[in-house]
Amino acid sequence: MDIGAKIRAIRNRKKITIAQMCEETGLSKGFISNIENNNTSPSISTLQTIASFLDVPLPYLLLEKNQQMNVVRKNERGFSTFNNLKIEHLTSKGGLRMKIVEFPPGTSTGEPHAHEGEECHIVMEGKVLATQGEDSAIIEKGDSFSWNACVPHFVENIGEETAKVLIASYSDSELGDLL
Repeated sequence: MDIGAKIRAIRNRKKITIAQMCEETGLSKGFISNIENNNTSPSISTLQTIASFLDVPLPYLLLEKNQQMNVVRKNERGFSTFNNLKIEHLTSKGGLRMKIVEFPPGTSTGEPHAHEGEECHIVMEGKVLATQGEDSAIIEKGDSFSWNACVPHFVENIGEETAKVLIASYSDSELGDLL
């Protein structure tokens, strides 16, 4: 973890000097310098003092770089296809994924399939039939549904126009991102 560099970056962005930080936190100049240069590992109590002074949540200081906010610009989104469905990937990493799936009339996700994770869907345009196990429902524009993906499921466009479905899925592994 590069906590020290993060603390220094926040302090510099807020135009706070080490001397001001020492005065307000009661920590010595040498100790703060050692923290910022990653030469010492401060206690959680010390990190809480620094976080409070910098007006940032303590967990933010503990996040790894790959856990911080990730922005995917509209023109940088990835696209793929699956069973004649166009998939626009709105996120690029992590266990939580979002995508917009376009279902032309009569298309579906294919045979019922199951995988690890959870999914939440909102129909943005059109009308679909959502089936999970023995349950099924007709879902129209503005409606949403969710399920545990370990039960076999599929979605089919039963309308006369292209259906667009926003899907948020969560999985601890890549196996949960089959569609």
